[in-house]
Amino acid sequence: MDVEKTTKTFTKKKSSCHSNKIITCVFLLPLIPILVHLQASPFYFFSSPTATSRAFFNKWRGIALDASAGPSISKNSEGLISKLRESVTFLPLKDLRFAQTAMEGNTWFMSSLNDTHEANEAEYLYFPSQMSKGRLLCIKGRHATDGTKNSYALVWPEALPDSATLMKGLTFVSDTFYDYGNLWHGLTGMAPFVGWSMKNKCLNPTRWVLFHWGELRSKMGSWLQHLMQANFGDVKIEGFEGGEGPYCFEKAVVMRHNEGSMGKERKLQVFDLLRCNARRFCGISPEGKGQETNERGEPVIRLTLLMRTGSRSFKNASAVRDIFARECAKVEGCTFKVAQSENLSFCDQVRVMTYTDVVASPHGAQLTNMLFMDRNSSVMEFFPKGWLELAGVGQYAHHWMADQSGMNHRGAWWDPLDKKECPFPQQDLDCFNFYKNGKVGHNETHFAEWTRIVLDQVRISKMQIATRSPTNKPQPNSIACKC
Repeated sequence: MDVEKTTKTFTKKKSSCHSNKIITCVFLLPLIPILVHLQASPFYFFSSPTATSRAFFNKWRGIALDASAGPSISKNSEGLISKLRESVTFLPLKDLRFAQTAMEGNTWFMSSLNDTHEANEAEYLYFPSQMSKGRLLCIKGRHATDGTKNSYALVWPEALPDSATLMKGLTFVSDTFYDYGNLWHGLTGMAPFVGWSMKNKCLNPTRWVLFHWGELRSKMGSWLQHLMQANFGDVKIEGFEGGEGPYCFEKAVVMRHNEGSMGKERKLQVFDLLRCNARRFCGISPEGKGQETNERGEPVIRLTLLMRTGSRSFKNASAVRDIFARECAKVEGCTFKVAQSENLSFCDQVRVMTYTDVVASPHGAQLTNMLFMDRNSSVMEFFPKGWLELAGVGQYAHHWMADQSGMNHRGAWWDPLDKKECPFPQQDLDCFNFYKNGKVGHNETHFAEWTRIVLDQVRISKMQIATRSPTNKPQPNSIACKC
């Protein structure tokens, strides 16, 4: 009798346990298609579910992935993760629907994702984050000529796609409408990463992933790479040599607007930091400039004529050089030198510009080196004929940079277009391309008068600074080099 009672009790417990498992499965099975649908839907990438629905999702996802609840739960968890993995949807990195507004809104790069906006900062994407619902960024493809053949997806870290490679550390992902070879274009693409790092405890990337129109790039120009190395240390540019991928990033920051909405205050801080780190990288101290006034109390003014060869060089370089040398000689304390930008290494360029108060140069990438001058230094710029009439706002790039880096742009001279020589008079773009790479003439009277005015402005400014400063030497900016 006791044996029969014990057997019934045991059978009852076993049945109860079996029933609990069935009930659990009944609750979990409807959840699977919901999770799969959410993971597969591209609209979920940028949807904004209510706090209640998100809490519900996270709660049940946690239950589904809790293997400690028993063998059946563990088996179901594995099945669910497998379905999540198989349901990952990759979208084109370059969305041709936005080709006409490629740099506006969310841009055509990762077009389904909304940027994070913060006051004074460039807009950015960060993964994993609340915006990505805790998911990682994954990229597949390494095409260098067609960005639509490269793709991206957001993936739960527990359900990485089959054959995916997890790339540890922090990855900087950049997409630019321009390029990474030109000094100015490259700098405007990299500056937002410097600003983001400054705001986030000076974090350095483990690697860089570079795109142009969604097309993979395997290198940046030497000047730009040295500048990033000076700021972040070794620069590793990821080429995805392991094949098509996918490659998933433990942490990733994406910039796709160049400087975008970065405020002037942040730009000044970024350029101060880049200047300071470049000088430190090249072993250059501002104190090495020596006295700021001579023995008679007159300010020392360092005037540099920064030349270039080929397109947009001076037609008569020797005549222009003589004009500047003559005007400098008339000003006590003025020293004059000529530098050929193509012949200078990165650190040579940093050194020349560190010891420059006034730079005069034709329009071109070499003027980006104004970055390395002290704040309140001066810039004089020269253009070939046709630029004033046809170049549009792009011709003011170095004017903008001077303002953003704390310099004084003292104006520009445009070679006058007396008569149109362009064979396409009704087509402005074709005409601009006709004039774009022409050489720069000169006007001796105008150049001489303009140089006198600028040198006098700089002399007065330096006199005012000298009367306020208790020392006669430039002081290194320790705050600027905080990273």
